Amino acid sequence: MDQVREYSKAELMTCAQEEMQKQFQADRWSLREKVALTCRILFSQGHESGLAGQITTRIDDSSHFLTQRLGLGFDEITPSNLLEVTENLELVSGDGMPNPANRFHSWIYRARPEVRCIVHTHPLHTSALSMLELPLAISHMDTALLFDDVAFLPDWPGVPVGNEEGRIISEAIGDKRALLLAHHGLVVACPTVEEACVIAIQFERAAKLHLLASSAGKIRPISPALAREAHDWVLTASRSRATFAYYARRILRDLAVFE
Repeated sequence: MDQVREYSKAELMTCAQEEMQKQFQADRWSLREKVALTCRILFSQGHESGLAGQITTRIDDSSHFLTQRLGLGFDEITPSNLLEVTENLELVSGDGMPNPANRFHSWIYRARPEVRCIVHTHPLHTSALSMLELPLAISHMDTALLFDDVAFLPDWPGVPVGNEEGRIISEAIGDKRALLLAHHGLVVACPTVEEACVIAIQFERAAKLHLLASSAGKIRPISPALAREAHDWVLTASRSRATFAYYARRILRDLAVFE
């Protein structure tokens, strides 16, 4: 105990991260199950917008990815009704057709080999903020995982079904994990499904906080050094797995059947 009292903050953070790595190693769900759970989780977190929005994930190291079927809402997605498609949106397996707007996902995947999951949704507060043509303000501990990791596209390119929109969006997000699209919604591009899900949740929370705080006064910035510390502390694979598992348990408690 006396020795621990002498540890620096950095040393204590390292110890905690090493322990989390041990505790949260197991991958409890298949790739299909994680994508379906992400759809259900985001629906429960206010990311529903009719049939708008897509979630995709790469299959192994191929150019194929899983996505939901056009015509189904996020709350209807199960592992069994997901589609496997090529980067040109050609159906490989499953019944139905993918959302044509998935085309811009292919552009991001080609530009970012490390990205394995993309989330695009139109949640309420993010959509409202996008109408103001303002970048997302990150000024709270809970949303610091997004600090210096959110790009901003101030010009709406229209319905993202063409290659031109794919080029614009993939260039706009650059090497960031997230993008706010003016007059549209959010895009998240991450190395795992779990991280993409967690960041999408916190993106919408950040947008809600932005609107609430700015309605009361001027948003004050947080220390960049401390924000970066919090960003790196939260965005570890083990922490993302633990957070995703929490939201998954909440969803599974409410589902009588999860195919």
